[in-house]
Amino acid sequence: MKVAVIGAGKLGIKITEALLGGDNAVTLIDKNAELLQKIGTQLDLLAVSANAKQIEVLRDLDIKSYDYLVAVTDTDEKNIVICSFAKKLGCPKAIARIRDPEHMRQIDFIKEAMNIDYIVNPDMAISNEIFKYLHEQYSHSNVIFSGGKTELTEFSTEKLPVIIDKSIKDIIKMLENMLVLAISRKGKIIIPHKDTVVLEEDYLYVIGEKENIDKLNVIVHDNYAMPVLHKVMIVGGGKTGLYLAKQLSEVDVSVKIIEIDRERCQYLSEHLNDVLVLHGDATDMNLLEEENLDEMDAFITATGYDEDNLLLALMAKQHGIPDVVAKVSRKSYAELIEKLGIDMALNPLDITASNILRFIQGSKRIISSQLIQGQAEIMEIVADKNMQILHTPISRIPLPPGVIIAAIDRGGVIIIPSGETELKVNDRVTIFCLLSDVPKLEKLLKSGHSKFFK
Repeated sequence: MKVAVIGAGKLGIKITEALLGGDNAVTLIDKNAELLQKIGTQLDLLAVSANAKQIEVLRDLDIKSYDYLVAVTDTDEKNIVICSFAKKLGCPKAIARIRDPEHMRQIDFIKEAMNIDYIVNPDMAISNEIFKYLHEQYSHSNVIFSGGKTELTEFSTEKLPVIIDKSIKDIIKMLENMLVLAISRKGKIIIPHKDTVVLEEDYLYVIGEKENIDKLNVIVHDNYAMPVLHKVMIVGGGKTGLYLAKQLSEVDVSVKIIEIDRERCQYLSEHLNDVLVLHGDATDMNLLEEENLDEMDAFITATGYDEDNLLLALMAKQHGIPDVVAKVSRKSYAELIEKLGIDMALNPLDITASNILRFIQGSKRIISSQLIQGQAEIMEIVADKNMQILHTPISRIPLPPGVIIAAIDRGGVIIIPSGETELKVNDRVTIFCLLSDVPKLEKLLKSGHSKFFK
């Protein structure tokens, strides 16, 4: 498959790396020749230094011969125009990154008028994941696969204390025909192994047949004692804070936004209903205490600075806020996040790249996919006859550390696989993958008769 990526920023490079992992032909276009030269020495791609808004550039590329164009430059207007030009010149599919809330309010019209097939918005994606996380925390909704025959559920170890301080291999014996896919520990999703010990305050993600998961849910989820989300404080009134406040207020949650910029506060007040907008510095502890921080059910840090987000999130945890979520863009902070004990940390780059990749690959093999705490993805694929991973025991497939083959639907029969299980043509396969390992997973899922091991 041929894909043109316009914009060699962090998102453009991440998408390019993931697509190359799936054995696609990628052309990366940017006006920065020096940057492209550096990237070209590291990746096997065609790098073109040019302004993709110029029709001659797209014509010279023969853009109609490409399957997809992905426009992720630094401005919405450029992305919209480039996608529109590419479609007019015959490119089958065009994807644009659009972030401005003014554009998002008329996004359906923009898509139709400019003939754009798919739009990604990093801030909206982060907002959606936080909203989904809070919804799941307070409703215990299950993720469903294989047409309802397989389900994924999540619960805290305090709901099943018998598993605390036990290893996964011992827990599996208790969970008939179910698999512990992941553990959320102090805000970080980890993939457990047979010797991994489950600790107090861990959250477990378990997959299995619907009947077995339903029985487990009776034990670990007391619907009659389910907490209710009443009050949420959001620090940072940028695009993410705006989108999230709107979503929460629409389901009758009391929301407070603290924003340091006075003009931005005015904008938020004009564009949000039933949301209290406060002008102030959220690092001022007196302000937070005056605004009843200790009464909040959830505390979200969504400023433009990772350091501030982490510091404020730590402070909120020390005040005993039940759910604390931080927006963090730097991967280097992953270990720090785990030590701080934040409930969830989201990287907008990983989430947006995953959304784009799933749209491109979706028509080919992916039935459905869903993000888990913004750090991992669980997807259902159909095994193609040319995939390298077929007819090989799972234990012999070089799966990345962050990937688990979770369940197989073979002709309506659900299989929770062991190391000796082999995938067969037309199996519906449920796979759990950390977002950081998506490019490696793409490489494994690509078609080809050459084996990945000798």
